[in-house]
Amino acid sequence: MYPANHKTIFVLDHTPYFGISSEYLIEFDFTKSRGPGFIPLAPISKSLWTCSVEAAIEYCRVVWDLFPQGKLVRFIVSDLLARTLNTWSPQQQNIQHIISSLATIGVPPRPQQEDFSVIHGLKAAAEAHCECTDIQHEKRTSLTENASKVLNRCRVIVIMSARDDASMKSLEDIFQNILIQQNKIAASSDHLIAIHHCHLVIINVHPNTVVSQVSSHPVKEVSSILTSEVHSVKAGGELSGKLSNLIMSHYNLGSTTVTGIPMKEEQNASSSANYDVEIFHAAAAHTSILKGNAADSALIRTQRDGTDYETVTLKWCTPRGCSASEMQNCIAMHRITPADVNSRPSSCLINFLLSGRSVMLEMPRKAGGKMISHLLAAHGGEIFVHTLVTARSVLEDPPSISEGSGGRITDYRITDFGMLMKNNKLFPRKRKYEQTDEETLLNRSRAQLDRHTKFWPITISATFLFNLKNVNTGRLTIVPHLTVFQYVDPLPTLMLKEELTDEEVVECKQIIYSLIGQESKHEPLQTPSMGQRGKGPKREEQYRIMWTELEAFLRVHCRTDQHNRVLNCLLECRNKLDEDKPGAGGKGEKGGKEGKVELDQAIRELDQLGKSSDTQPESGVRASVIRATTDSPMSPPPVSISAPSVVPRSLSRSASGANSIYSRPQSLLDLWLSRTLAARETRPEFHGRLNSEVLPDGTLRTKLYPFIMDDQGPRKNVHAEG
Repeated sequence: MYPANHKTIFVLDHTPYFGISSEYLIEFDFTKSRGPGFIPLAPISKSLWTCSVEAAIEYCRVVWDLFPQGKLVRFIVSDLLARTLNTWSPQQQNIQHIISSLATIGVPPRPQQEDFSVIHGLKAAAEAHCECTDIQHEKRTSLTENASKVLNRCRVIVIMSARDDASMKSLEDIFQNILIQQNKIAASSDHLIAIHHCHLVIINVHPNTVVSQVSSHPVKEVSSILTSEVHSVKAGGELSGKLSNLIMSHYNLGSTTVTGIPMKEEQNASSSANYDVEIFHAAAAHTSILKGNAADSALIRTQRDGTDYETVTLKWCTPRGCSASEMQNCIAMHRITPADVNSRPSSCLINFLLSGRSVMLEMPRKAGGKMISHLLAAHGGEIFVHTLVTARSVLEDPPSISEGSGGRITDYRITDFGMLMKNNKLFPRKRKYEQTDEETLLNRSRAQLDRHTKFWPITISATFLFNLKNVNTGRLTIVPHLTVFQYVDPLPTLMLKEELTDEEVVECKQIIYSLIGQESKHEPLQTPSMGQRGKGPKREEQYRIMWTELEAFLRVHCRTDQHNRVLNCLLECRNKLDEDKPGAGGKGEKGGKEGKVELDQAIRELDQLGKSSDTQPESGVRASVIRATTDSPMSPPPVSISAPSVVPRSLSRSASGANSIYSRPQSLLDLWLSRTLAARETRPEFHGRLNSEVLPDGTLRTKLYPFIMDDQGPRKNVHAEG
C-alpha cells in the first residue's frame, strides 16, 4: 500500500499563452555609483513559463533533499503533443537531469492555428501512472500473499491557465474519462497496474495585472478514483508560495524557523546582526514539543506572511563541536532542507553545519526559562534535525512524589495512598473461572476501586477527618516528636469492608458517641500541625468540618444494611433525617420499612454487649460516655417520662425517673410552646368580649362608645359585631 506521494507527475502547460510576461517587475540595475547623466536599466519580468518551471523545480528540490528514495517525481510538457522529460528510474530522479531536459524543450512556441492543449499531457500522465515503479514491480512479482494487495495511488499537479470555472469542470470530467479508459487497458495487461486513486491538483496561473475568472476550491471528491482541487494564483510571487504550502500537506512536512542567528555583515565585517532561517523537515520532529504544555506550544507556533502553514520558532543556542563525547539523548532524527536555498543566511547556516559544528535550539516557556529541544548537526554530508528528550530520561532517578503538576507539594497522603493500592491490588487467579464469574470478579474489583476513591482527599491539608485516626478512644499514643489524640480509628477501616458484623457496627457507633461526648464537653480536637503556620480552626469549626467529612465518608460506603445502621446512627445523633439516601427510599436502614435506629435502641445494644463481655476494659467508661452523650451541660433540664404526650413510646421505661439518662431533653420548640401556653392562660380577656350580647345567628355584639353623650342627649350607639 503506497501513499499518493509515492508517484507525482508535473504537467506543464507549454502553450503559446505561457510565453507572455508575468508582469512581475524585477530590478535589474545593481550599480552602486551613479554619475550625472546615468540612465538606469529598465526592470525586467519573467514569463509565465519561467515562473512555472522555477516553482516546479523548487518543489522537486525539497522533495529529493528530504526523501532521497521512495518519493518519485516525473515531468511532462504539453503543447502540440506530450513530451516526457524523465521516467520512474532512480537515476533520472534529480534536478540536473530535469534542467537538462527542459533546456531541450525551449520557450513556448508562438501562437499558430494548431492544436495546442494540456489534454495531451493529462493523457500521458495517466499512462505513466499505470507503469510500475521498481518497488511496485518487486512487490507484485514476489511470491507472497501481499503481492496482489499493491494499491496504485498517485498525484498529478497541472500548472496551466484556463478561462473560467466551466473550463475547469470540463477538464476534470475529461481526466476522469481518461482514467477509466486507461484502467481498462491496464486490466488486460500483465505489465501495467490500474490506478486505484488519483489526486488532481490544478494550479491556474495568470499575470499579476490580470483578474482571473477561475475560482479556487478545496479538495472535493469527483468519483471513487478521483479527487481534485483548484488554486488560482498570480505567476509572480504567489506561484512558488502556493507550491510551498502544498508540499507541506503532500509530504506531511513541518517548518522550523531558527531565529537569532548571529552573522557578520557583508559590508562591515566588524559588526554582526541576527537573522532568521526557515527549514523544512518531517512533521514528526515537532511531535514531542507540540504534545506538551498547550501554553508553551502556542507560544512557539506562528504563521509566516504569505503562507498557509504554521512554523515553530526556536532560538539559536551557542554552537559546539559535534563529537562522540558530547552526544545528546535524542528520540528522532530527520533530514532538513532550507526553505529559501538561495538566501545568504540559509547558505551561511548550511555551510556552518557542514563544517562539523552543531547548533542547539532552545524553546522558550511561558512560565519563564528555556529548554533545549532540538539539535542541528551534519552526518556524512547531510544535515539532520535531532529531537532531544525533553522529559525525564530512564537513566535518571525517578521523580519524587512531591513533585506534582501543581508545584512541589509536600503534604501528599503517601502512607494512606500505599494502603489504598494494597487494598485494591489485583492478583492472578489460581483456578479457572467461568466467563460469567470472570466478568463478575472484574466488575467487583472495578466497583470497589470506584467506591474507595469517591471520597479520598489527596493531600493532608485537604482533610480533617483522616488526620484524627491512629488510636483508641480516650487514650494517647506517643509518637517520636508527636503526641496524637486518637478519635475515629478503626471506623474508616471497618467501613471499607464488604460486610460488617453486629460487634463491628456497635464499635462504629461507640466511636460516634465518643465524638459527640467530646463535643459536649467542649474539648477541642487535637491534630498534628503538619507544618501549618498560624492558628488552626476554632473548636466549633473543627467539629463542623469533622461531622461533614464523616457524613460524606459514611454515605459513600453505605452498601449494606449494616453500613446503613452506622450512617443512621450518625444522622440520628446529629438530628438529621436520611431522606435523600440512594437506595433506601428515605425509610431508614431497611429501605421500604420504617426502622429508624433510635438513640435508646443503640444504648440498649451497648448495655447488652456490656453484660455479655464484662471483662472488657472499656465497659467502665461506657456509662460515662452515654451520660455525656445524653446529659450535655448545655442541654435543658430533662423532662419526666410520666407525661405520655411528650415522651415517645420507644423511650418509656418503668424504672426510669425524672433524672433518667433515657429522658428526652426539651427542644427549642417545646420551650416556646410551653411559654406561649402559659402566657395565654394568664392574659385577661377583652372587656368588650366579656360584656357582649349573643345574636340569634351566634355572633357577638357590643357597644363601642357606651359613654359618649352630645348636647341634645345620648347619641345613637354604634354597634360592632364580631
